[in-house]
Amino acid sequence: MHNRVIRWILLQLVTALLIISAVTIILGEIVTGSAPTAVETLLPDFPVETVQIPVNDEYAVHGWLAHGMSGHGAVLLVHSMRSNRLEMLGRARFLNNQGYHVLMIDLQAHGETPGDRITFGARESADVAAAVGYLRSTFPHDRIAAIGATLGAAAIVLANPPLKLDAMILESLHPTFAEAVANRLKLHLGNTGEYLQFLLLPYFSFLLDLPVNQLNPVDRIGNIAIPVLFIAGTLDRHTTQSEVKRLYDAALPPKELWIVEGAGHYNMHTFAGKSYEMQIADFLSTYLQRQ
Repeated sequence: MHNRVIRWILLQLVTALLIISAVTIILGEIVTGSAPTAVETLLPDFPVETVQIPVNDEYAVHGWLAHGMSGHGAVLLVHSMRSNRLEMLGRARFLNNQGYHVLMIDLQAHGETPGDRITFGARESADVAAAVGYLRSTFPHDRIAAIGATLGAAAIVLANPPLKLDAMILESLHPTFAEAVANRLKLHLGNTGEYLQFLLLPYFSFLLDLPVNQLNPVDRIGNIAIPVLFIAGTLDRHTTQSEVKRLYDAALPPKELWIVEGAGHYNMHTFAGKSYEMQIADFLSTYLQRQ
């Protein structure tokens, strides 16, 4: 009888481990799997030029460029995870109406830019660096800013060496990759889901072939000596206010923090509308437009 009980307990443990391992593998594939989308045929309602920007002679970043006023400034727009440049159309329209040149891109493994896996900003940072270089060569007399949402913000901050920007706006950015994973597990699986991160983090490291401690924006933000505006929502459960405050504290001045009342972890422009546009216009005019 005693041996039967032991065998039953061992069987349950093995079954539980197999289930947890299967869930870990499935989650890893879902989260890091590519998100291709046909974008080119969905042209916006304002003039844009289709561009393809080479990255290390390996692939090309696909995007749209809208021309503005010479000398007024240029802005790179970088979308969130599992999205594409269409997410940034509202921002692009408003900024272009303000006179800025605007470049919207698809990060690798998103939209029409090729790629096998989403790497949480690590390899996407090369896409952003190539896009900034393209803007520098195309508009040599303009100051340049970048606006990134979640994954896009991480790609901007994780670029090494730091991007040659004159200002940056970071929306809903997490301080560490581990916290980002833990918050999402708790949100979707409850408090017990947080414990899965101890399996997920090493599995992500294996899938991406890099240490996950290289994916922490809070470790890089202090090396970026340009004006920065952080934007976060009071109801964001993916990236909490206290986490964004840690990023803000670690950043070099000049820096600003805008907490959007009632906003969650989604498109800040869609949520805040004119308030967003006023905040962004004021920040960009300060650091991009030559007096």
